[in-house]
Amino acid sequence: MLTLHTAELLVAGPGSAPVEGGAVLVEGDRIVRVGPYGELAGAAPHARVRRWPGVLTPGLLARGADVLLEGTYYPDDPSETTDLGAGPITGAEALAALGMTEARWGNSARRGTQKLLARGVVAVAGRFTIPSVRTAVVRSGLTVVPPAPYEGTPSLDPLAGLGAPDGAFHGELREGAAARFAVFAVAGPEELPERGASTCVATVIGGRLLHRRR
Repeated sequence: MLTLHTAELLVAGPGSAPVEGGAVLVEGDRIVRVGPYGELAGAAPHARVRRWPGVLTPGLLARGADVLLEGTYYPDDPSETTDLGAGPITGAEALAALGMTEARWGNSARRGTQKLLARGVVAVAGRFTIPSVRTAVVRSGLTVVPPAPYEGTPSLDPLAGLGAPDGAFHGELREGAAARFAVFAVAGPEELPERGASTCVATVIGGRLLHRRR
């Protein structure tokens, strides 16, 4: 089935100029065409159309994901947050006090991957050593790539600390490429570093809508 995703602006990849009313035509897990909405809609008049506010870009890459998912615990809301708080828990001493088991790490990683998807992340860089965490990542749909260098502390928001969003993009939107992209409710790509990945309204991986802001 053909699906046409369109937004107010489209940025196809690093260094690409924004296209007003741009669109991505998807079939299965691949991008068929990228271009102006009117042109693509005319070529595929029976495609299902998804209209999004803001800017459609390649999905984001989260660096240091092994720290985010194997060195950070995300409390289970609401069963744990009353005692532990809602924020992530880090540090060897704090994690040891939780008595972490492999099953608990897997459950935390599932919550962590949902937080990443909600920020437009489509790929994670890191090396996972806990089997239940690896399973959670694979099942989430996120692509795993080898560890990549980063500065500072890994963040759920790949845009944090960047002057421009290009450094967080994973791949580009082009014919034949994997259908992995995100949409952010911002006026333009220049707003992304300031407002952050929490502005994400949709994340698509393998042609499937894995996150949609309610």
